[in-house]
Amino acid sequence: MRKTIVIAGASGYIGSNVMEQLKEEYDIIALSRSTKNKEDEAHITWRACDLFSYEATKEACEGADYAMFLVHSMIPDGGLTQATFEDMDALIADNFARATKANDIEQIVYLSGIIPKQEKTLSRHLKSRLEVERILGGQGVPVTTIRAGLIIGPEGSSFPILAKLVKRLPTMILPRWTKTETHPIDIREAVQALISVVGAESLYDRHIDIGGPEVMTYRKMIEQTAEVMDKRRILIDFPFPTIKLSRLWVMAVTGEPKATVYPLVESMGHAMVAEDTVEGIGQGEIPFKQAVEHALEEEEKQSSGGKKKKQPKSYTVRSIQRFGLPEEKSALWMADTYFEWLGRFMYPLIQTTKEDDDWEIALLDPSFVALHLSLEQEATDDMASFAIDGGKFVKLSEEDKTGRLEFRRLPDSDEGLVAIHEFVPALPWWFYTKTQAKAHLVVMWLFGRHVKLLAKDAKDGDQVVEAPTN
Repeated sequence: MRKTIVIAGASGYIGSNVMEQLKEEYDIIALSRSTKNKEDEAHITWRACDLFSYEATKEACEGADYAMFLVHSMIPDGGLTQATFEDMDALIADNFARATKANDIEQIVYLSGIIPKQEKTLSRHLKSRLEVERILGGQGVPVTTIRAGLIIGPEGSSFPILAKLVKRLPTMILPRWTKTETHPIDIREAVQALISVVGAESLYDRHIDIGGPEVMTYRKMIEQTAEVMDKRRILIDFPFPTIKLSRLWVMAVTGEPKATVYPLVESMGHAMVAEDTVEGIGQGEIPFKQAVEHALEEEEKQSSGGKKKKQPKSYTVRSIQRFGLPEEKSALWMADTYFEWLGRFMYPLIQTTKEDDDWEIALLDPSFVALHLSLEQEATDDMASFAIDGGKFVKLSEEDKTGRLEFRRLPDSDEGLVAIHEFVPALPWWFYTKTQAKAHLVVMWLFGRHVKLLAKDAKDGDQVVEAPTN
């Protein structure tokens, strides 16, 4: 009997390649933000899923035996995003972990990056990859993590950036980080490694480093990529790190967004060589130059298919902020503390009122309700979500879709997230982005300081006073 695997990130660079191989043996539930241009086929069923919503993710994972997490949030998904990729990835991973537990899924397979053991300080990108690994395992579902260095394929992030640099720069000044060693692997062999661990109980709750047959410096990869492209390039060594300057010129030359370039270039200062290996899994045999030839051929085929259509502009807001929490305080405590503090700190400009589990935020006068928020479902110790379902400052859609304000405690940590999702402001967009959106960031920063003081008082042995519930 065929087992079923749900794939988060199925329409992405890695996901689309994984599905082509997995469908030979498994039934696949393919998750994507939108299924507008997706068609079901034999053994593949597409489901639209907002991974930022726990309820949507739980529903989308129904019927699966295994799960694969191939999502990364370095590129914001339209509209206004006031959140770091670390916080977005943490929240999505937490939703996915909870959803797999709720559906009794046996295993999560996760693609991460090689974590250098000798480095005490990791880049933001690698720290986030490690945190996501921890969060995915935070609900008790076994996680098998495949850790890769640079994956050589026509899409994705790292290799296309390297290829664009070689293609566009006749002369390159190479800073010290280009002598860092990494362990590139062909996309086909990385995909095979992911597939090979599905259902392998002996590999539950383990991480596995993978890499190709050659350990190479970035300089060597540049040289060999130039040879494959049949381009003569002048390479000049520059004996300084210049990571910050490198981020700027890489972004300028490649045209890739800052959100993608900055974290990746920062990680290039780390040696990423496969050490924690498992025999027969991800020990690639395809040489680097052969992998590059294949990637460039695939890129040419894809480019001949026409340019990708631009997504229509979205007028929704996503905003996520992280802060430390006092020990053993619930998500509902976070919510009540926030609303009570907001009404007290901003009085008389802002007034807050609680009725049952719902809250109203009013301006100047209680009768002028700016926002009404209703608790969506019973709050747990580590999650409380409110629908923003009324008020002068919200625009409700014809489909009755509403924005959400969510309070969440991350598993096995003393950190919390406050997140706004899919909020559509009633104010004109240009005015909202310059006023209310910026004011929200200031308010959340101040609230973070307030909670930090409460946490400090708790550690010092003082009693943390529970927030009044009005």
